[in-house]
Amino acid sequence: MALSGPVFFDTSVLLGGLVELGPKSAAPMRLLDAVSEGRIPEPATAWHCCLELYAVATRLPEEFRLTSAAARQLIEEEVLARFELLDLPARQRSGFLTSSAAEAILGGRIYDAHLAAIALAGGARRLVTENLRHFGSLHRHGVRVTTAAETLAELTPPRQRK
Repeated sequence: MALSGPVFFDTSVLLGGLVELGPKSAAPMRLLDAVSEGRIPEPATAWHCCLELYAVATRLPEEFRLTSAAARQLIEEEVLARFELLDLPARQRSGFLTSSAAEAILGGRIYDAHLAAIALAGGARRLVTENLRHFGSLHRHGVRVTTAAETLAELTPPRQRK
């Protein structure tokens, strides 16, 4: 089945797809392979996701941790070279903050709400994340929110699935 784009990737999928974290990395890695093969239409993410990827990858437990140089190189070669970077247009920022306050979005939830707003403003048809509950608000806007495994299952014909 062909996916329709743009397809927005959350940090959780980028991290699992680019840093071997054991079995939970299998689907994200295969999905990022599909990006590199051109099978994902209009892959997109946000600069915030790149920064978060760098922050998390350089503070993982020692057996998984990347050096700052390795994290930078990975982001440049695997994300910046293959993904469109989206951002919330400047004219929408004040409205986003106002609606977030009105909806009582508290603490770190603001970051995922910001990513959801970026994906929506960028015309994403799908957001891929390993944290489904963080992006449930997108459903009411017609954006599909799926895990890497779910997205991969839609992309891969049944006879080719492992």
